[in-house]
Amino acid sequence: MGSDTKALRNRIKSVRSTLHLTKAMGLVASSKIRRAGEAMQKSRQYADHLDGILSVLSASPECQKSPYMRHEGDRTRLIVVAGDRGLAGGYNANVFRLCRSYPDAQIIAVGKRACDRFSGSYISAEHFGGKEAYALAKQLCDDFVAGEFDRLGVLYTRYVSMMSQEATIRWILPFEKNEAVKPVSAVFEPDEMTVMTTAVPEYTAGVIVAAVRESFLSEVAARRMAMDSAGKNATQMIDDLQLQYNRARQSSITQEITEIVAGSDVR
Repeated sequence: MGSDTKALRNRIKSVRSTLHLTKAMGLVASSKIRRAGEAMQKSRQYADHLDGILSVLSASPECQKSPYMRHEGDRTRLIVVAGDRGLAGGYNANVFRLCRSYPDAQIIAVGKRACDRFSGSYISAEHFGGKEAYALAKQLCDDFVAGEFDRLGVLYTRYVSMMSQEATIRWILPFEKNEAVKPVSAVFEPDEMTVMTTAVPEYTAGVIVAAVRESFLSEVAARRMAMDSAGKNATQMIDDLQLQYNRARQSSITQEITEIVAGSDVR
């Protein structure tokens, strides 16, 4: 019986240690949520404004000749954004599950988990910024114009709410002509094609940054919820183990009293 109470004490101690860890990780995630949310909103607005500019340009007859509006072939290149760490519920698993729908795609990994999975060089999702995004976007745009692939997309996690995040794909290249946008009587200097050629890498970089920042917010939100759930489970487990320990201890004390009483009766 003594060994049972000792084993229960050790288990309670172990679960309490896990509880402290989950609480600490939950607090760290909570501290990052506000800052990550603000960064996501700014990136979204920047990408949306650039999207509006490219929609106007793509409606221009001159820009229909742009290589960025070439629609041929099905060779796909995907920027896959995952987390730098685990313990975030199904965050990383959902990204990789969606990625399996494109088995022939060329993968560019962002985030340690994605780099580990696809054997890429380590690019941190948390510290991925405009400089890294523009360098990547410029290379991707050059490769697209050179015909090295036919479609570019970014696979990331869309933030819906603290309780919900969805893995999704945003297609970047080639551009589709938006029939709802009519050509405008704007004057582009030096001309529409030059403006479009300059704007596309900026737009691509903006979309990539927005996707990475939204993914990071989704990651910390998912980790916060996962740590809250783990903390509740650990608390319940401690209560159950404490009840078992008390019963085992009471049973042990009762047995000792019984043995003492039985020994006194014999004498």
